[in-house]
Amino acid sequence: MKRVTFNWDKGILVFLVLTTIVGSFVTPYFANASNFSFVIQDIGEFMLMAIPMTFLIISGEIDLSIGSSLCLSSAALGYSFRHGIPFWLCIIIALLVGLACGLINGILVTKFGLQSLAVTIGTLALYRGLCFVLLGNQPVNQMPLSYTNLGSNSIPHTFLPYVTILIVIFGAIGWTTLHYTRLGRWTFAVGINVEAAKFSGIPVARLKLALFAMTGLMAGVAGIVYTFRFASASPDGATGYELSVIASVLFGGVSIAGGVGTMWGVLAAVLELGVIRSVLQLTNVSANTLLVVSGGLLLLSVAIPRAIELSRNRRKLVSSDSKS
Repeated sequence: MKRVTFNWDKGILVFLVLTTIVGSFVTPYFANASNFSFVIQDIGEFMLMAIPMTFLIISGEIDLSIGSSLCLSSAALGYSFRHGIPFWLCIIIALLVGLACGLINGILVTKFGLQSLAVTIGTLALYRGLCFVLLGNQPVNQMPLSYTNLGSNSIPHTFLPYVTILIVIFGAIGWTTLHYTRLGRWTFAVGINVEAAKFSGIPVARLKLALFAMTGLMAGVAGIVYTFRFASASPDGATGYELSVIASVLFGGVSIAGGVGTMWGVLAAVLELGVIRSVLQLTNVSANTLLVVSGGLLLLSVAIPRAIELSRNRRKLVSSDSKS
């Protein structure tokens, strides 16, 4: 299974290079600095949320409410600012709301023994409903330019948007933590066999609670980035983001069954998603088609690794039969 994931990860990088080359030939507006800047901006929130989602799915859990958590964090920021709270404090409130969303999911899963799939389907609707409770149907559009400029401008003397700094920092932290620390080893162990992990002394419940909290907190960070980028807090923002995040994580080689995956594969898959979205948008493809692409990637990411695994097992069985 590790070999399947490794080969799949290499395939993602090859696919990314091929897609970039094809995009350069399909439209002359693709291969330039301004468009690459747009691609990074476009995937900023996805990348930030995919990092903790990688940990969560490897551990055998999932969070379908992450897009709603982002929106609720953004709505909390807008609601707080609308009521005269200093903007720096609004940012802290947004982070705390995201953290609270993750903790609620984690407590329901770890303390009450509920399935994360069912829990986060429920909280997906709950958090989205709370966005409308806070803001009604009126988005908050008047944001301080000193903050919203960070969402639209580039780092001085580069074409890279400011969100690149967050992507590099959190990507490096996620990569190092997953592959080179005890927390990462625990995450893989829990995803492979939760009962064996318990017997080996791993605090499974606390680990999963921490992973859900981390996922919610990063959704809060993504909510702030989202608000800065659009200079607005809207109750219906980030619709369908959870699909794109989960599709990217699975397409990056993380097994939906848990216990398998790499951070660099996920980061490459999110970048691949951004490149595909950019090519489709530059060729005037509708937004509904982008959802079809996300759904297709989700199906491929589940079906292809499974087919490779079944094929390898079948070859092993035939080889053992021939030897006997």
